[in-house]
Amino acid sequence: MKRLIFSIILIYTSLCALAQGDSITLADPTIFKDADTYYLYGTGKANGFGVYTSTDLKSWKLNELNALTKGESFGTSGFWAPQVFKHQNKYYMAYTANEQIAIAEASSAMGPFKQQQLKHITLSGKHIDPFVFKDTNGDFYLYFVRLTNGNRIYMARLNNNLTDIDSTTLKPCIAATEIWENTANSNWPVTEGPTVVKIKNRYYMFYSANDFRNIDYAVGYATAPSPLGPWKKYKGNPLISRRITNQNGSGHGDIFKGNDDKWYYVFHAHNTNSKVGPRKTALIKLKLTVDGNFETVPSSLRYLKNQ
Repeated sequence: MKRLIFSIILIYTSLCALAQGDSITLADPTIFKDADTYYLYGTGKANGFGVYTSTDLKSWKLNELNALTKGESFGTSGFWAPQVFKHQNKYYMAYTANEQIAIAEASSAMGPFKQQQLKHITLSGKHIDPFVFKDTNGDFYLYFVRLTNGNRIYMARLNNNLTDIDSTTLKPCIAATEIWENTANSNWPVTEGPTVVKIKNRYYMFYSANDFRNIDYAVGYATAPSPLGPWKKYKGNPLISRRITNQNGSGHGDIFKGNDDKWYYVFHAHNTNSKVGPRKTALIKLKLTVDGNFETVPSSLRYLKNQ
């Protein structure tokens, strides 16, 4: 009888685990919405980037093929922080590899994203965490991180074919200057993971601060009257942190609007309180107040599962 009860419990537990699915463990996640389908990408593979799809932000399915594969675009290692955008019926992926930034093309959001010439953008030094923003007037800007006296967020205009930057427009945006942004008092302060949206005539840049291994890794935002800045940090930062999520290392994600016309932020968190990776992928709803500030909806927080 005891064996039967144990077997029933074991089967029930297995079925529950199957129903819940496996946790998605993409760091630096981004969600791109095309029509009614969501595409989820992030850091997690040594040979490129995979892609998950969903129609409801709850049930996710991993595609069998990579969205981008090493050898078909720039890079041999360190495939980090992708972002996908669409322009004139083409899909583009901006991403990091070999601590450089490259942009590949595809005919579908599923990929495969490729380059005819395997190259990175023309800029000296090391640079990571790209985000391409298209303004309402049609201009494209690349926001990214330069590794120079810390991780600092910069921007530059993209050229017309969206393959490189106009280096004459290079401009700094944000560096770690606030207490919450460098809780370890590091000699190499970190601000990274920029993502930009425009709401009415105001530009919002979400970004993360602290080393990603730090339990205080968190998300804040700044606003500006122009994509060029100047950027003013929100006084209520950090917006997303372990105080809100109860999970260490909550940060580096992407803001997007869902099919319900609500704002969401996808991000990663440490695996456990004692283990950083593999980092878990999470989603939280945001609310824009009447005075133009963002707030989180803590009850909406959930971790993404592969069904």
